[in-house]
Amino acid sequence: MAIMDKIVIANRGEIALRILRACQAMGIKTVAVHSTVDRNLKHVALADESVCIGPPPGTDSYLNIPAIIAATEVTDAVAVHPGYGFLAENADFAERVEESGFIFIGPKPETIRLMGDKVSAIDAMKKAGVPCVPGSGGPLGEDPDENLAIAKKIGYPVIIKAAAGGGGRGMRVVHTEAHLANALQMTKQEAKAAFGDDTVYMEKYLENPRHIEIQVMADQHGNAIHLGERDCSTQRRHQKVIEEAPAPGITQKQREKIGKVCVEACKRIGYRGAGTFEFLYDDGNFYFIEMNTRIQVEHPVTERITGVDLIREQILVAAGQKLGYKQDDIQIRGHAIECRINAEDPETFMPSPGTIDGFHTPGGPGIRVDSHIYDGYRVPPNYDSMIAKVIAHGQDRASAIARMRVALDEMVLNGIKTNIPLHQWLLSDPGFLEGGFNIHYLEKRLEQRKGK
Repeated sequence: MAIMDKIVIANRGEIALRILRACQAMGIKTVAVHSTVDRNLKHVALADESVCIGPPPGTDSYLNIPAIIAATEVTDAVAVHPGYGFLAENADFAERVEESGFIFIGPKPETIRLMGDKVSAIDAMKKAGVPCVPGSGGPLGEDPDENLAIAKKIGYPVIIKAAAGGGGRGMRVVHTEAHLANALQMTKQEAKAAFGDDTVYMEKYLENPRHIEIQVMADQHGNAIHLGERDCSTQRRHQKVIEEAPAPGITQKQREKIGKVCVEACKRIGYRGAGTFEFLYDDGNFYFIEMNTRIQVEHPVTERITGVDLIREQILVAAGQKLGYKQDDIQIRGHAIECRINAEDPETFMPSPGTIDGFHTPGGPGIRVDSHIYDGYRVPPNYDSMIAKVIAHGQDRASAIARMRVALDEMVLNGIKTNIPLHQWLLSDPGFLEGGFNIHYLEKRLEQRKGK
């Protein structure tokens, strides 16, 4: 018997298809909401019902809260799964869903609100005993002398961040006292324009950290577990390119220690559902930067090394069930790596929308491909350029990388440009193969490659 009768999938692309497959396996009916340009998406064809919610711009469709609520009502669905991106971390949306009598498959609105504001999130984490980057401890005021004193106490370089920021926007690094006032003003203006909120705060800028994140899952009954860590240090312009789990060089003792801290923080704030604590890792220390109150793009690598279906657990927890796992049940097996395949020029990174003319997914031991595209599918120019995720799992990091190389060589994706050549180059790069590099490594290597 299905735990829920029918779920609205309030997203598009590969994550919408991933949610649909989980629902089908659980005997749950699905409703695909889509924009006019997305009527030919794979999950729309496979869903039990579909509802068009507007034209291509996200603001008119996937960000249109009244349209999604209306689609839930007219199809007699009982719950909404937001996936990632769009409205996944919008507390107002979660609130509207619940006020309308439906189940929001995610944390409580007040939790999303708490963790969505970087200042309140850091404050909550400090109270919960989670290690944080030294910083202003709250929003910066208008007194220039006070701000200079805060920066001096933290120690240069510092980074000014928008409290409502995300996706690499609303942040500026300051190396000297002379540049602080101007950087502060520019960041506030950028934050106001991008997020409608000019609140900013200050932190110590860690110059060569790694990006390590901890996956957690919690239920409504006070139970919480962690599922190990992922290394997301392979980034370009703050956007992740390759993710892997477990993180190279992180010991079992470190994993257990930081994992326990995150679990206790979940219990303290009454967290519900899947979530990710993101840390900067520098010189053996973890520093909290933010919590993502949703499923992550890179969740498959955690699924491969733990055997846990995170989407299924999200649905069960949202339905009020207790977690199906205890901490001792979670065992890390092997190594997994994920390559994000984007419709973009591998040299200039310019988007490359167009029609897929020939598509073949790789296979073989340990290979998983999450993708919504198919031969003849037209990639629209309206949304994020990611069109597939290739995941390779092996008994260790070297075997996972070897399998990924074979998979990328085998993959056929014609008609548009993709970043597959970038991944192939990276997977042969000596520094990448060594592991344990910092978040600036890829950009520096790209600059070096360009200069040759």
